Amino acid sequence: MDKATQFHESSLTREEWQELDQTVFESIKKQLVGRRIIDIYGPLGEGVQSVTNDIYGAAERGAISFHGEDSKLSVPTSRVTLTIPLLYKDFILYWRDIQQAKTLGSPIDFSASANAAQQCALLEDDLIFNGSQEFNIQGIMNVKGKLSHIRSDWMESGNAFSDVVEARNKLLRMGHTGPYALVLSPELYALVHRVHQGTHVLEIEHIRELMTAGVFQSPMIKSGTGVVLDAGKQNLDLAVASDFDTVFLDQDNMNYYFRVYEAIVPRIKRPTAICTLEDFSE
Repeated sequence: MDKATQFHESSLTREEWQELDQTVFESIKKQLVGRRIIDIYGPLGEGVQSVTNDIYGAAERGAISFHGEDSKLSVPTSRVTLTIPLLYKDFILYWRDIQQAKTLGSPIDFSASANAAQQCALLEDDLIFNGSQEFNIQGIMNVKGKLSHIRSDWMESGNAFSDVVEARNKLLRMGHTGPYALVLSPELYALVHRVHQGTHVLEIEHIRELMTAGVFQSPMIKSGTGVVLDAGKQNLDLAVASDFDTVFLDQDNMNYYFRVYEAIVPRIKRPTAICTLEDFSE
């Protein structure tokens, strides 16, 4: 259904649709974390339902010789086909609310669309970090072949910085040279906002000097855990068949039903570019 038809059937004007889209876009932008650290592949097209993913083992060095003789090719150790699931959240705009706004000349309350957009954004981050058993999709936190580091007690000043350094060193030893990003559970993110003992600087500021691709928090990260990763497109990306959009679904009992949706799947090509920080208490 094209937008012109949706304008007519949803009782919204073009300007009101633009406001609705802007509300959805702004809500999503504020919430998303995964897209801040990984590249986008696509859009591939709304009808695309699967995408291939080449998986590489340990990083291989380039060749050095005098005449440039044949060298070992950089080839994937395996190739898998990933299903691209549809992520969505429906919402309702009530006929009486729309008519009241038009009668009074006041803006339509699009907070329901903002809530739907936020829930979709959280679902996207959940898929990126934790994957989906239903669709056999592995996420950053549970992909097979990733590195891990058991963190120490971050209640002790300096331990968070030391653990991040060690996780980064593990990635370096595997040939992943950054830039690095750090994503923490909200609890750990709060703990790094304390003055680093012996300095007048917050511990997170020292961490940011190493994590030049950014330091973030996400409620989709399990409590007490985090991850350091080399987030270049050679290591992982987000395949997008259809990016976030809002569509009119139906009218029932004089009320209007809409959907915020997207179709995406994370592709982890080099699991060794990921080092999770595991909870020491487990």
